[in-house]
Amino acid sequence: MPAQQPHVAPPPSTSATTDNATRLESQPTTPAASASELASTKISLRAALRQFPDFPIPGIDFVDILPLFASHSLHTSLIRALELQVLLFNNGVKPDVVVGLDARGFLFGPSLALRLGASFAPVRKRGKLPGPTQEAAFEKEYGQDFFQIQSDAVTKGQKVLVVDDIIATGKQECCHARLVKECWLTSTNRGFS
Repeated sequence: MPAQQPHVAPPPSTSATTDNATRLESQPTTPAASASELASTKISLRAALRQFPDFPIPGIDFVDILPLFASHSLHTSLIRALELQVLLFNNGVKPDVVVGLDARGFLFGPSLALRLGASFAPVRKRGKLPGPTQEAAFEKEYGQDFFQIQSDAVTKGQKVLVVDDIIATGKQECCHARLVKECWLTSTNRGFS
């Protein structure tokens, strides 16, 4: 009787081998591992940004984020970094709803919501959303503006993460927080990429 050969598992295929950044669902990690992964990911993301001095007017140094979306691997790393930042900031507690602010919050919000297992709710300028809405006003340098969220986008007791790209004066962000509160939330965290 011939000797049995030991079972050897086939090598993993490239399509089956993925890191945490390429998975749609959130991956459990320790806080130390998450912080380390976040730090190294931030370095590669910052290196991909483009700088345009004096754009759109003299004195403004514009940082172009679009290269992060032009590369699949950078885009994936960006969403993973945002996920890690949210989890580290909030002691591992995930939001129930990610609210994305018009319009750049739409670039980050839906993908981040998928990673966190949350729903996504857009906040838009007045008149852009169908159905019943909640509205809040805010003052800009050149007048008043209005934002709306659908009335049923956030329900009482849900944990909400508000996502935008920058903080300028903070007036828009305060307006969005008021909108979400009007939809019955219990806690709001704000994320800026």
